[in-house]
Amino acid sequence: MSFIDILFRVDEICKKYDKYDMDKHRELNAYGDDAFAQLYACVKSDIEAALHKSELAAMEKNRASGTAMNAEVRRIKARLMDELPKPKKLAHKKVKGLSKEEIGIPPDLVLALPERIQAIPDGTTVAAKQTGGWAGSTPNKNVKFDSSVNQSC
Repeated sequence: MSFIDILFRVDEICKKYDKYDMDKHRELNAYGDDAFAQLYACVKSDIEAALHKSELAAMEKNRASGTAMNAEVRRIKARLMDELPKPKKLAHKKVKGLSKEEIGIPPDLVLALPERIQAIPDGTTVAAKQTGGWAGSTPNKNVKFDSSVNQSC
């Protein structure tokens, strides 16, 4: 019997008895019946994925693919902002087995979500965000206006 055959047999035995591995079941069902914790973990992973994609877009040499990545990041941000009412609603639901200190944590986590989502860089300029996109150009000092023009009506 070769070493590879032994590895395959051990792997098959491990798969057969995997359902009895308590540590693995704890990891898979870490949140139990807490719907807020499951949803928050999903939103958190989406935020991390958007941050990673934003970093990749910033390092991208090809401007077209960088722009496409930034557009995808903006779509992810918009979807996350649209989904914010769900965790807000679940944050105030009572969950069995939580202490009084732990009950106050979910609303605080929800309050921080919009800031975390908006903090994801998406390739737009900061000046356009602050002024709503209506920022004017800097004044040119070489342009002079003549105020001595006579207007006759």
